[in-house]
Amino acid sequence: METFRLDKVTINIGKDKDELTHRLADRFVSLAQDCVKNSGRYAVALSGGSTPKAFYALLAEPEYGNQVPWKATHLFWGDERCVAHDSPESNYKMAVDALISKVPIPAENVHPTHGQDQDPVAAALKYEKEIVEFFKLGAGEFPAFDFNLLGMGPDGHTASLFPGSAALEERSRIVVANFVAKFNTYRITLTLPAINNSKNVIFMVAGQDKQEMLKTVLESGPPVLPSQLIAPAGKLDWYIDRAAAAGLDLHLFSPVSSGV
Repeated sequence: METFRLDKVTINIGKDKDELTHRLADRFVSLAQDCVKNSGRYAVALSGGSTPKAFYALLAEPEYGNQVPWKATHLFWGDERCVAHDSPESNYKMAVDALISKVPIPAENVHPTHGQDQDPVAAALKYEKEIVEFFKLGAGEFPAFDFNLLGMGPDGHTASLFPGSAALEERSRIVVANFVAKFNTYRITLTLPAINNSKNVIFMVAGQDKQEMLKTVLESGPPVLPSQLIAPAGKLDWYIDRAAAAGLDLHLFSPVSSGV
């Protein structure tokens, strides 16, 4: 894996999706062990979509799963579609099928949204309350997820923060029901300040179809697209494969290392 730097951003390029998922799994395990050792728990925000599915499946394999302190690991979701938990479109169901059902994580450590298919606004408020209570937040405080996984859509959206959507302007809420005009539906999503308060934010992007948008997000400015507005207090890493990275001008980036 090749690693580059651009300002405060680290870009990790794997030769293919397989290398990408393995190196990201290494990172997940290492952070899990460090966080549990230092603070007694590991708070994770998961992403939906097709790209992370292979990553979740890999974490369920003994090679990685046996190294994760699941009893001290807590799983949340960065966004969720407003469908029932058993819907094939559910981000929760995807994570359950690929990972959660295959590892010894206590049921009480899994924190999905509830009621999102009935009343998105109420579901967002309920989820925000659960996060506030878990992190023991005071008024105006935001959660500090140890590992916050994001994807990037072909339009530059991330989580369920879409270009031009109202949630991009939210500065005080942790979770909102964001109306997405292009799909004529609501989605539950963490807000920008909630994501940006994370200790580690990781974008996972793979495939040739992401090439053009990835170049736009990483090489153009000023930041306007949702994926460009992710500027966490902690570390920001992009894990991408060569197919997605093929359009980047790597001369703009400073090489850090080659290898794992």
